[in-house]
Parts: sequence; C-alpha cells; structure tokens
Amino acid sequence: MNRLPIHAVLPQIRAALAGPGASVLIAPPGAGKTTAVAPDLIGQIWCTGQVIITSPRRVAARAAAERMAEMLGEAVGVTVGYITRLDRKTSAKTRILVVTEAILVNRLVDDPELPGVSALLFDEAHERSVDSDLGLALALETRSVLREDLRVLVMSATIDGARFGRLLGDGAPVIESEGKSFPLVIKWLGSDTAQAIEDRMAGAVLTAWREEQGDILAFLPGVREIERVRERLEARLPDVPIHALHGQIEPVAQRAAIRRDSQGRRRIVLASAIAETSLTLDGVRVVVDSGLARLAEFDRTAGTTHLVTRRASQASATQRAGRAARQGPGVAYRLWEEAGHAGRPEFAAPEIAQADLAPLLLRLAKWGTSDPVDLAWLDTPAEASVSAARAALEALGALDGTGRITLMGEALSALPMAPDQAAAVLRGACAGCGEDAARLVMLLQERGLGGRGEDLMQRLARWRGDRAPRAVSAQRIAQGWAGQALKLAGAMERTPAIDAA
Repeated sequence: MNRLPIHAVLPQIRAALAGPGASVLIAPPGAGKTTAVAPDLIGQIWCTGQVIITSPRRVAARAAAERMAEMLGEAVGVTVGYITRLDRKTSAKTRILVVTEAILVNRLVDDPELPGVSALLFDEAHERSVDSDLGLALALETRSVLREDLRVLVMSATIDGARFGRLLGDGAPVIESEGKSFPLVIKWLGSDTAQAIEDRMAGAVLTAWREEQGDILAFLPGVREIERVRERLEARLPDVPIHALHGQIEPVAQRAAIRRDSQGRRRIVLASAIAETSLTLDGVRVVVDSGLARLAEFDRTAGTTHLVTRRASQASATQRAGRAARQGPGVAYRLWEEAGHAGRPEFAAPEIAQADLAPLLLRLAKWGTSDPVDLAWLDTPAEASVSAARAALEALGALDGTGRITLMGEALSALPMAPDQAAAVLRGACAGCGEDAARLVMLLQERGLGGRGEDLMQRLARWRGDRAPRAVSAQRIAQGWAGQALKLAGAMERTPAIDAA
C-alpha cells in the first residue's frame, strides 16, 4: 500500500482517541484522511463496534466507501459500507460505515446512545452544513451524558482547528498532517460581466485544452450552467468524453466522471461544488474555476428557501485549485482578477446562519430540548431564526406554546423530510392521496428527477416512466413515505387526547 502523509500522524490519532477520546485532525488535500483513518481505528482495542464517517454529499460517501473497500480487497458492503438517502450497501459484517450527515442526525435523534458504535468521524467539517453542526452538537451531548466511551474525531483541510478543539473540550488535541500535493500554477483570466458565464467557461475550458495536458475539471455553480457548457463544448470537441458531475445524476454516471477514461482519452468533467472535497478525480491536471457557488438561503419574511449565486470563498477556491495538483503538477485557471481575490470572503458563512431552522428545531424537540442554547455549538443559532422556526412549527401544530413536541410533531419528525413537507404527506394520507403527496415532495427534494422544469406534473409523468435505478429507488422511497404516513395518521386518530396546539 502506498504510504500517505496521514500515516505519519496515525499514532497521534490513536493516542488521542484512546486517551481524551476526542480530537481535531487538520489534513490538507491528498493527505489520505478520508480513506486511511477509519481502517486504522477498527483494529484498536477500544474499537469493538462500528466507526461511522460522515460525508457532506452522497457521491462522496459512495466514493469513499468504495475506495476503502478496494484498499481492503473486498466488495463494498462487507467490512466497509455506506448509507445514503437513495442507496445503501451494508451488512452484519460492516465495521466502517460512511453516511451522509442527515443520516447520522436521524440516527442520533432516534437513539442517542448509538449502541454498537465506537467512534464518529466528521469529515470535511469545514463545510459547516446545518446537519454537520447539529450532528456534532448531538454527538457531544451524547458523549457528555450517555456515552463517555464514544470517540469523536473532527476532520478537515481548512477548519479553524483551535475553535473546534475548544468545542470538543479540554484535552482535545489538534493534530496536523502534511498534505500530498505537487506544484500548482494559477492563471488569472479576469472577469467579463458582458459575457454569459456559460460562454466564458466554455472559452476558458477550450483555452486550457489547447494549452495544457491532462484531464480537465471545471467548476460551475449549478446543473443549468453545467448542461449549457456541455452543449457548447460538445459542438467544438465532438470526440472528447465530457462528463457532468453533480448530485442529480445516476451513481453509474458519477463513477464514470470520477475515473479515467477506459480508452485512455483525455476527458473533461463539468462539476458542481460536489467535487471540491473528498473526491480524487484520477488524471485531472487542470482546473477551470468559475469562481461562483450556488447556495440555499432562507427568507424569514417570506418563509421560503431559494437558491442564490454568490462568489465562492477563498477557502473554496483553494480547495478547487488543489484538485489539479493531487497526482502531479497542475494548473488552475480562475475567471477573476488576482487583485480582487483578497476581497472574496475568507470562508463561506456556516449554513446555520442562513438556513431555515424549523427542521433543526423539530429534531431538537424530539431529542428533548426546546432551546438550541442548551447544546454546544461552534456558532449558536441566531435568536431571530430560532423564533421564526418556532412560529412555523407552532403553526403546523408540531410544537406547543412551551416549545415541547406535540403528537403532530412526533408524527412529522418520523418522516425524513422538512416539517412542512412532512405535513403535506401526512395530510395527503389523511385525505386518501398520500402517495401523490409523497411523490410531489420527492420531486421537490430531488431536482433532477423526472427531468428539469418547474412543472411538477410534467416531471411526475416523466418520472413514472423512468426505469433508471435512481428513479426506481425514489419511487420505492416515496411509496414507503406514504405507507408510513398512513400508519401515523391512523395512530393519531386512535389516540384519545391530541394536543391541537
């Protein structure tokens, strides 16, 4: 097995988890933290159960599990498995389980003691999603109150290690690993607001194709831009394999984008932020960065979440550029001026500062606390956001006037979706159309399902005829939601005293 930089600090990680039981690991891209730490831990004397690793995205979770299984010479689902929303491969023999962050949160809420789990590894913690922050807060509470033996390791390339160390408690060491990277050249192409981003990116990719060698990874803000750039490039480079890489495509297409071309041809991968972290794309020597990121922001006044396009942070740009120098010298093209780089935000704002907190508040109510300040956070949720979330949940009948969860709230929290969507499925079940409601909610959550477009009924019709694995899996899950909602509705009807708050 090739020796990676992370191997030099594995003894420190073992000592930290055997002693204090909690630690922070800062490891630059290429160090090997995602795939090397967990296999090392399952051999420790204290590790008698599973090691769970969180991943911010489904494609990264699958890729990490498949890579670790390959390193062990096994099929995925034996010693190493994964669970994502639409896919899972695991067995009674699984010791290392890679999960998306929401999966871990749901597991903690359902059973805070986490029986059979020896360690939690929070990978790519710098992304600061709501589920990552909530999962860590719940894990620390579990460790403090119920499971002193539960080991917790926070891992990332760019986080403020000292802040996380203080959050984990006295004695939690911050361990730093060297990275594995090669020389990287940055080329600044400047900005041109008069030209559409798709045209600028297509032109930049063509420039990189002519000037450099090796495969190209291009970062775009979203699926729409990816498809438009793909159309432009296919017209100019008809014999070149051009792959899309984002969360709305089938796993088989995601795997094809990650791997080298089977015929040895140079390839181009057009990716969303999904490719920033965790993934190593074999053969990539060139990155073309639009400098843009698409984020979800919650409007408290309107009570809705919408997608906005913002300038990517400096940390994000560093992560993206680093993809070019993982396996050899690389080049990164940036579509903005060098002089303006320092004006970009240093880090992206944590999602908890700009997201709808109703799902978080309902989970906490089910956990047993009505006030987020009762838990340890890196950034405590803003009171205005908490108040808006509490009002929304009270309007749904999920919380009573004291912030405690109601029977309706228990039912809504049992469905794996946002509270307003759960209410739609539950009320649909009561009205005899639970499966239709569940399918519509699935379409709202899985944006590429049934094709693109705003007309949900057209997408629903296309989805019904889609036999692809992702579509079939989504159909099965939606049917499960409808069945679960029907049982919950029946249980509520049979309960004599229902809090109607």
